[in-house]
Amino acid sequence: MDEHDELHIAMFPWLAFGHLIPFLELAKLIAQRGHKISFISTPRNIHRLPPLPPNLTPRINLVSLALPHVENLPDNAEATADLPHDKIPYLKIAFDSLQDSLFHFLQSSSPDWIIFDFAPYWLPEITAKLGISGVLFSIFSAWTISFAGPSCPAMLNGDDPRTEPQHFTVPPEWVTFPSKVAFRIHEAKRFFDHMEVNSSGVTDLFRWGSVLAGCDVVAVRSCLELEADFLRLVEDLHGKPVIPVGLLPPSAQFSEGGVDGEWVPISEWLDKQAQGSVVYIAFGSELTMSQNEITELALGLELSGLPFFWALRNGNDADRLPDGFEERVKGRGVVWTSWAPQPRIMAHESVGFFLTHCGYSSVIEALSFGLALIMLPYAIDQGLIARVFEEKKVGIEVPRDEEDGSFTRNSEGSAYRENAKQQMMTLFGDQNIGDRCIDQFVGFLGSNRKLHAATHNDVV
Repeated sequence: MDEHDELHIAMFPWLAFGHLIPFLELAKLIAQRGHKISFISTPRNIHRLPPLPPNLTPRINLVSLALPHVENLPDNAEATADLPHDKIPYLKIAFDSLQDSLFHFLQSSSPDWIIFDFAPYWLPEITAKLGISGVLFSIFSAWTISFAGPSCPAMLNGDDPRTEPQHFTVPPEWVTFPSKVAFRIHEAKRFFDHMEVNSSGVTDLFRWGSVLAGCDVVAVRSCLELEADFLRLVEDLHGKPVIPVGLLPPSAQFSEGGVDGEWVPISEWLDKQAQGSVVYIAFGSELTMSQNEITELALGLELSGLPFFWALRNGNDADRLPDGFEERVKGRGVVWTSWAPQPRIMAHESVGFFLTHCGYSSVIEALSFGLALIMLPYAIDQGLIARVFEEKKVGIEVPRDEEDGSFTRNSEGSAYRENAKQQMMTLFGDQNIGDRCIDQFVGFLGSNRKLHAATHNDVV
């Protein structure tokens, strides 16, 4: 590549690993095409990122910005995984305090583009001042963006016609094509929290509206094959180019022939199970389950009669399992309380089902391995994800109480006995689709590298 064609792209994700990792995957794919990346986060988060492939280290510069001290934010808390949910607004205050150091970095490094997340509502003002083009990269799907709000001004001014949780239990009026994307009432009540001003001083929807209004282009973790109608709708609603960058499944962190101390006992147990029979259960590192949820989940697994592997990320949760549970399921089920190599487990031929909270990254990974989904969504966009994939017949949602979201061992057990189709494995595992999306995205960035500066000058 000619040095004049090389782009310098800064990337600035929100301080959550569900955001940092997709941003890093996108960074690697852009760097593979010969461009320079400045990946910006805080020191502890940079240290916890997966190692970069050696061939890409010259092209990806990991930039650490010290996170300012904020009252009520615990020391060394630099990501949502380090905090209980009620402390996250204080992390947003600290994140917002990065704007001066980010301004100085951008001013001195002069990137062609900066790719940012939903949280820095103040960043478009900086990019305008410096003449840097901006991309809002949504790790959320286009159906989630569409559902979140009718337009940037409506989100900024609080003009959403939906004023109570019940209004979020049907598709919004601006979705004019057939869709079942909507919340259950218990999910809508949780989503309503994002419409309230929190301790950071603004609502999460104000953050969304600000970055949508101030960006030059919207990049979405998606593809036309998955949600062409919603991608077009986002473009119509917000009047910005919308470019899908592919599904960005996590890079394989394992080699087919490799073995290690953690994997050996897991693989030995999986090897003894029938093909496609095992239910793999994992809810991510940030979900805290109630005692009743752990009890009902465990007893539902017991009732199902199926072999299962439960990655219980919080070792303390093992102490909350029903009395005698592990002994009663011994041989048929495994409760694993240390680190579990998820890609290896999902890739094993005995694993056929994935019981998930419907985090988008986890769902993408599971479908790329052809697993059927058993869905138990909890927060933010997870209910919408469950509606979409049940509609696409690749998963079954565990029935829950509409009002409070509770579920029973019997409702959970019935979900395992449904026959979920797996026709989307081809889509989620197709590298050609992802490569095409990235090529089109990088081509757009190269052709429009001065887009913001030109637009800004026209306005001035």
